[in-house]
Amino acid sequence: MTTGRRGLQPRKQPRQARAELTRQRILTAAAHVFAEYGYAAGTTNRIAERARISIGSLYQYYPNKDAILAELLIRHLDAGGDAIRSRQDEDEPDSLEEIIRGFARPVIANHLDDPQLLRVMMEHGPRSPELLEKIARHERDRVAYTQELLERHPEVRVEDTYVAARLVVSTVELLVHQLIAAPESIDTERLENELVAMITRYLTAAPGGSGGVDQSRDEDRAPGGPGARPS
Repeated sequence: MTTGRRGLQPRKQPRQARAELTRQRILTAAAHVFAEYGYAAGTTNRIAERARISIGSLYQYYPNKDAILAELLIRHLDAGGDAIRSRQDEDEPDSLEEIIRGFARPVIANHLDDPQLLRVMMEHGPRSPELLEKIARHERDRVAYTQELLERHPEVRVEDTYVAARLVVSTVELLVHQLIAAPESIDTERLENELVAMITRYLTAAPGGSGGVDQSRDEDRAPGGPGARPS
């Protein structure tokens, strides 16, 4: 996995429509090649062949396949961010469950194009400072929005809304990433329903969680209580 900045920047930023189309062809071809062959065998030669351009033309745009994968990652992040922002601009549902569903559904949808490609991006995606900052910025924005929502919604009973917001954002992102990219497929409707139910129950649970259960057990053990042993 590449961690530095060198070699991850596109060499050529398209200024004409034809150049932009070529760049999109390279990225589309790379997505198919990485999904079909994996990262190690997903060579620039295969990408150029799939894009129907010469290898020299490919290198005019990207210095190596790390740079191509980095741009695919950026495109993936941007698509997810756009989907979330579009939901934020819509009228907010009254039900907390439906609000959480509005978080989970676009994240799931953004991971359905090709689980094989998602697995490649997760395992081999370059980690340049720019990309890490972009990921962090996306997370900060989503956590801030989620915390604001939790603080004003009457159904929410968690005490620390900042930590709760981070848990919600991370839970949705990480679980969807892991389960959609897993070798064994999962029904996305069932995934959405269970994910929404889990988060909603966490947010609406009384502080202290199982205090009522513990209290009833203490009463059972008290002298003369239902669970008291005969003397």
